[in-house]
Amino acid sequence: MNTNAVAKLLGVSPSTIQRWVKHANLKMNRNELGHYVFNDADIDVMKKIQEQINNGVLLQDIAAAAKKTRQATVRKEMRQEDFEKLLTKITELEAKIERKADEHVSYQLLQHRREIEELHEKIDTLTQQIERLEEKDRKNEMDSIDMVAASTEETGLFKRLKKKNFISSFLGI
Repeated sequence: MNTNAVAKLLGVSPSTIQRWVKHANLKMNRNELGHYVFNDADIDVMKKIQEQINNGVLLQDIAAAAKKTRQATVRKEMRQEDFEKLLTKITELEAKIERKADEHVSYQLLQHRREIEELHEKIDTLTQQIERLEEKDRKNEMDSIDMVAASTEETGLFKRLKKKNFISSFLGI
């Protein structure tokens, strides 16, 4: 069993199991990754330690119930064919990652291109609207100039008529 399984069995945390092993100076077996491996005898020792702690004995005072010599598993040499398989797998994964990255970049480029085209269309529409408004403004300006000129012309004519009427009325004509 591993540390987590023993912790669940005893109802404590995995760090508590590790602390018990360390403080009690237990010689535990470890796997190739350096993790504790517990057999039935080791689990019995853990149960005894838990019982002693529950009875009020300090962890520092607990002596190892069964001292064992430490055994480690020796990592075997990797065979050439296993190494080549692993290397092939890594190469395939790198190629997949690169393809995926290329696909992602291509997708982003297409999205940006679409956005740019949409912005160009909006710019063209706004430019046309501005041109129409400027043309309308020019027409309004011309109309107002014509109106001012007509108004000025009418005012001059009206003044002349008024003057003529005044003179005629004065002279009696």
